[in-house]
Amino acid sequence: MHSMKKAAAPTAETLRIGLIMKNLECTEFLQHYLPQLRFRWAGFRKVHKQVCKRLGRRITELGLSGFSAYKGYLGEHSEEWQILDLILQIAISRFYRDRGIFDILCSRILPSLAKNILSGGGNELNCWSAGCCSGEEPYSLQILWKLCVIPEIHQDLPLRIIATDIDHNMLKRAKDGYYSESSLRDLPKELVQQAFTRSGKFYTIKKPFTENIEFMEQDIREQSPEGFFHVIFCRNLVFTYFEEALQREILDRILEKLYHGGIFVIGIHESIPKGVTGILQYDNTPGIYIKAD
Repeated sequence: MHSMKKAAAPTAETLRIGLIMKNLECTEFLQHYLPQLRFRWAGFRKVHKQVCKRLGRRITELGLSGFSAYKGYLGEHSEEWQILDLILQIAISRFYRDRGIFDILCSRILPSLAKNILSGGGNELNCWSAGCCSGEEPYSLQILWKLCVIPEIHQDLPLRIIATDIDHNMLKRAKDGYYSESSLRDLPKELVQQAFTRSGKFYTIKKPFTENIEFMEQDIREQSPEGFFHVIFCRNLVFTYFEEALQREILDRILEKLYHGGIFVIGIHESIPKGVTGILQYDNTPGIYIKAD
């Protein structure tokens, strides 16, 4: 009787080389297919490993052998492009992200806008949070408004926020208002204590800070909410991940929605395309622009 030999277990070096090869295949795949969906590779460099893990799960789910087979699958199944597009959506957010932006909003911009609205006979300040992920940005704004701005202006002017995102799962989390401790690490402790109910390591946003926020499922490449806004946030999305021509198209639509004298906020490490007119940097502050009269 012949004994059967067990196959040798892969060595650590073999596994390491395998991972490198998969990473190279994924990088090549992204560099080829991102432009076809009007994304740009430069925006994905830092997050491509996250995307590659998602792609790997999708390839396994389909029972395919690898990226080469997935390319063929895309060619034969047009509906897969929509799934690929969703896989490429990046959702990274936290409360009070880029604290300096929120500090300037609290101390100068929002009180000034509020006073101008009141003096002009207006009855609310309108904001659009585009790419709101799981709600950290719109909730940060409402917390800031109720706890910092209203006490300064001494009038109960409502802040109404429309928060949009393409991912319905993110929007569900936003509506639930339930967050881990790490999501709140940048939010000043006194604001956390006033705005959240703690349960172990998790925090739930209190009801007063959920008022006047409407969450909507929209793709910013094709849709925008109705009406006009005094403040529009579009951070770490359009000007990071989309190709420049698409950036310009979206920016044109955004600026049409912004009141003259209104504030437009992007990520502090982002920049708008060259040659754009109609907005000026606010007091030399990175990431904040004002729509010129």
